[in-house]
Amino acid sequence: MSEPKAPKIEFPCDYVIKVIGNAAPDFTDFVVEVVECHAPGITEADISVTDSSKGRFSSVQLKIVATGEDQLKALFEDLKASGRVHMVL
Repeated sequence: MSEPKAPKIEFPCDYVIKVIGNAAPDFTDFVVEVVECHAPGITEADISVTDSSKGRFSSVQLKIVATGEDQLKALFEDLKASGRVHMVL
């Protein structure tokens, strides 16, 4: 029996990412700035921010237009390399 294959994503497409890090006044702006380098054209309507119940963490959800796996890989690596991001989903 073979392993089930992950569903194939057809590019370009709308793609939602969630970025979780320590809450800070500039965290959302930081995330948007990094994402804009890889997927320009984000609007306020594409961004949703949620703080954890105790306010220690912040989750920024963004809708981007994904153009390919290389773009997504580079975006995830840049976010994680910042040291400010705990998780990218």
